[in-house]
Amino acid sequence: MRINTILSCVFIALFCSIIKAQNLTRTEVNKVIKDLPAFSIHKDNFFITGIPTNKNVNSETADVKYQVSFKQLITRNTLPWETYLFLTYSQKAFWDIYQKSKPFEEINFNPSLGLGKPIYDKTERIKSLATFSLNHTSNGRDSIYSRSWNNLALEYATFLGQKTLLKVEAWVPFRYQEDNPDLLEYIGLGKIDLSHEFIENRLIAEIMLQKGITWEWKGKIRSRIYYSPFKTLNQYFMLEWFVGYAESLINYTEFKSMIRLGYVIRTNELDFLKSKN
Repeated sequence: MRINTILSCVFIALFCSIIKAQNLTRTEVNKVIKDLPAFSIHKDNFFITGIPTNKNVNSETADVKYQVSFKQLITRNTLPWETYLFLTYSQKAFWDIYQKSKPFEEINFNPSLGLGKPIYDKTERIKSLATFSLNHTSNGRDSIYSRSWNNLALEYATFLGQKTLLKVEAWVPFRYQEDNPDLLEYIGLGKIDLSHEFIENRLIAEIMLQKGITWEWKGKIRSRIYYSPFKTLNQYFMLEWFVGYAESLINYTEFKSMIRLGYVIRTNELDFLKSKN
């Protein structure tokens, strides 16, 4: 009798936990999108500094990397198939701040126009988000220093459980051959990004993998650890280790191994995919 009682309690507890961890319904997602601020963070906004692990450390090899990224909703969920239209702009800079004149080595600009589509399961609960976008990336320079490329990209984002976010992106590049004809050997045709939240709003680990189109290992691995001692939910300290090619456009053929530490305002634009408690 005691065993049956214990098993019944365990079953009830598990059942309740499943009920508590359901995804948002279609109606709830539509309300979230309707209530979202029109202007918000897109990618992480950060300011980090660090040193190479494969070169001598000095004022010419240490640097600062920072990124500013935002998103503007043009429509909500009023377009056909409950899609919404948005603009994004991201700017990533590499600053040789430890040199005497403190020059910028490179600034990469990335505007885009995108269409978002929530995807639901058979029970009408949110399962994932698909986005289709037109992207332009360049360093804003001319002559032999000009680097740019364009692509049509499709991204699929979903939570594996309650704490692990998977993002898979594939792209079709165009109009890149003039400035950097061998670019695809280093950036490939897509990437995979996986992040896991070990402690809610406190400790997150993330890894991004990208492979060039050749059989040689030309690609990149970027791993990050986020830790927040702050009361504000989206502020973190971030430790990043980048290994590979094409961290910036100007030197995309150069292998780099950089470890950096700094401050980040982390994006929360995919939080509505999480299970609610």
